[in-house]
Amino acid sequence: MHTPEIEALAELARIYLSEEEKATLAKEVEAILAYVEQIQKVKEVSRGESDFSPLRNVMREDGKPHESGAYTETLLEASPKRHGNYVKVKKIL
Repeated sequence: MHTPEIEALAELARIYLSEEEKATLAKEVEAILAYVEQIQKVKEVSRGESDFSPLRNVMREDGKPHESGAYTETLLEASPKRHGNYVKVKKIL
C-alpha cells in the first residue's frame, strides 16, 4: 500500500502518523491484505469441492433422554446461589 493511501486512512481515522509510522503501517497493511487473499483462495477451493459433494444430514439420532429433573438437584447444589429450584444470578439490566 502506498503512502497516499495510508495518509487517506489516517485522515479518515483522524490520527497523526509520522513518516516512520506510515512506512511501518504500509508494510503491515500489505501483509494483512496478502493473508486475506490467501483466505479467499481457500474459500474458493472449499466452495468448489462442496459443489461436487452430495448434501447429507450429519445430525445424530436422538437416543433415550434422561428422566426429567434427574440432575436438577446436583446442578443446583453446584451453583453459588440458588432460589428454590432456580440458579440465582446477578442482575445485569
